[in-house]
Amino acid sequence: MFYSHRLRLPSKYFNILIAVLTFVLFLWLTPVVAQALTKAPVILDGQQLFQISDSGQYSAQERASLINSQLKNVILADKSIQVKIEKRNQLPTILLNDRYLLTVTEQDTVPGSTLDEQATIWVQQIEEALQQAHLERTRTYLQQTTFVAAAILFITAGFSWLLGWIKHHFFRAASQRLTTPTNAIPNSEPLKVLELFLKLVLASIRFGLWVSTVLYITNLFPFTRQWSYQISNILITSFTSPILTLGKNPYSITELIILIGLLFGLVIFAGTVTNFLRSRILYFPGINRGAQEAIVILFKYGLIFIGTLVLLQIWGLDISSLTILASALSVGIGFGLQDIAKNFGSGLVLVFERPIQVGDFVEVGEYTGIVERMGARSTEIRTLDHVSIIVPNSRFLEKEVINWSHRNPISRLHLPVGVAYSSDPKAVQAALLEAASKHPNVLQAPSPLVLFKEFGNNALNFELLVWTAEPNKQFLLKSDLYYIIYEVLQQRQIEIPFAQLDLHMRSGTLEFTPEMQLAFIQMFERLSNNNLKSKI
Repeated sequence: MFYSHRLRLPSKYFNILIAVLTFVLFLWLTPVVAQALTKAPVILDGQQLFQISDSGQYSAQERASLINSQLKNVILADKSIQVKIEKRNQLPTILLNDRYLLTVTEQDTVPGSTLDEQATIWVQQIEEALQQAHLERTRTYLQQTTFVAAAILFITAGFSWLLGWIKHHFFRAASQRLTTPTNAIPNSEPLKVLELFLKLVLASIRFGLWVSTVLYITNLFPFTRQWSYQISNILITSFTSPILTLGKNPYSITELIILIGLLFGLVIFAGTVTNFLRSRILYFPGINRGAQEAIVILFKYGLIFIGTLVLLQIWGLDISSLTILASALSVGIGFGLQDIAKNFGSGLVLVFERPIQVGDFVEVGEYTGIVERMGARSTEIRTLDHVSIIVPNSRFLEKEVINWSHRNPISRLHLPVGVAYSSDPKAVQAALLEAASKHPNVLQAPSPLVLFKEFGNNALNFELLVWTAEPNKQFLLKSDLYYIIYEVLQQRQIEIPFAQLDLHMRSGTLEFTPEMQLAFIQMFERLSNNNLKSKI
């Protein structure tokens, strides 16, 4: 049976996600300014035609700005276009509608080409770009492009919904596969990690999909193409420029995101492998749940630790350079993270010493239940009311813990019973033993025992001692036994006494002082006057 429930994102994972997104946005909005470029692009309607270099006293950026402005003015004027080449000072000069546009210099040419060849190529590119700009400003083109943009938005919205539907059904199928054969409730820890991973993947795909759609649509129209070009340039610069240097290697935001994704994937892989180890390998040899959990915890964290070291080495990070970070982390553990370190150390002690194991029935303070999961920092206890209690690991070592299942699950239960003083103690003993023999969950070896405890104030107090192999059902067992005991005592006419209280009264004279007599007289007079007024 599949147990369907909605998982909530754990607060610690949510905080980590918010911190990562904030860091990424900060780096994106504040990209590192690259060194001054030696070339500048010539742009028309957001499309780069070619790049030019410095020339004499004019920088590349100044030359590109003048050319871009003149091309824009020609498009807005909506006149005929004529682009030609003239020789001026032995250099090819490009004219636009008989007006000077630019001079091709040696710095502008591509290696392997002459000045004239470069000028011819640029003239052809300028003519094609101007013709395309005029075409894109016609009414027919704008109507067709608007229809295409609307269709693309509709398809993108449908595809985004389809991704959410696929994620929902994939998660439900994965939940069914992660349901262990002995438990109808899926293991929540792998499911939480899987759900977080699917949400991150889905959010990333949707974000990339909508950003690509917006950029594509803005690139269709000549009026918005400049925005698309600027946004694309910012994105490419932000994600490819080095922002961090570790050791001798600079890293861009793209490389850091890939590294974070690989580390996160390592955690997912470790969780999947350990779940397979628990449900498919350790399940068959008949190893108890406590030993399985200890093996799984050691294997999972060992795999994550070794995998992280391997990834960092492959990525080019020198592990020895992280000693400063480790020193700072140790200081942080000593001051701000001491509770976490204490719970983590207690978790290791619990894993190796195994005073409690998964599946044990324990009492921790006011909480009573079955140990469902043992983590590195805390332990989950499911009470008899099916309420999960998260208990820090240090509490199991600092305070007394009752483990009904430790080593030998067979436990003895105490049931106090009181009968009337007129009852025969031997008959009471036989009745209690008869009641114990009628319940199938009461062990006959060791055999039940009846103790005559004391002569109470109102009853003869006995205690029935029974043994059970299922201590987690002791409350139901006690209730069933009390039902049977009441029935057997009624059949044998053994009275269960009520609580009694003897009150002795002594006769004598009651005397009042003169002050009390006066007070009583005044009280009676007031009562009489009130009665008369009410009758009138």
